Amino acid sequence: MQITSQEQYVEFGVGDEDYAIKISEIQEIIRIQDMTEIPNSRPYVRGVINLRGRIVPIISLRKLFSLHDAPESKSTRIVVVNHQEESIGIIVDRVNKVTMFADIQPPPDRIGGISGDYFVGIGITPMGLVGILKLDEVLLRN
Repeated sequence: MQITSQEQYVEFGVGDEDYAIKISEIQEIIRIQDMTEIPNSRPYVRGVINLRGRIVPIISLRKLFSLHDAPESKSTRIVVVNHQEESIGIIVDRVNKVTMFADIQPPPDRIGGISGDYFVGIGITPMGLVGILKLDEVLLRN
């Protein structure tokens, strides 16, 4: 089954892989900033930040996807998404571009050791494959 979408996505990188989120689900993209750790939280929860008076939890896709830690760089960003009327930040290594996919395929059961449940589909681009994240799975993992 091939899906053709005219929706725009923000494509970003974590490690050597590229992922995307629908632009309509993104509130803003900000530079990395100091976080307050939350004791006894899940390993992938990095902490919380104060974003213009709102407390926003921050998660690390690297930790969620069991990737090795990497130092933050000038290109490290927090992608703040709106999910179920709550703002949540996702740390990514770099933001690549805004894009549209002419071809979106259903995700396989596993993508490079990561459960296919995390993905809505796989966007096909001339540069390679881009995993389109399913925010319900990424943000609501137990």
